[in-house]
Amino acid sequence: MKAVNYALAALGGAVVGAAAAILLAPQKGSDTRESIVDFVKSHCPKMKESKLQQLADKISDEIKEAKL
Repeated sequence: MKAVNYALAALGGAVVGAAAAILLAPQKGSDTRESIVDFVKSHCPKMKESKLQQLADKISDEIKEAKL
């Protein structure tokens, strides 16, 4: 059971690190949305394209608000 906890902690750390990199990267909003789409596609390949775009737009808007 301990190994599972360590694996989940490592996975959680990787996700937080990836999110921080996206949030702090100095790039255009369209590039940020593209990065989000690529990340989600690689981790959730069965997600519908329309839902994926909505999610990317929502995350991008949250990033813009956080930078203000």
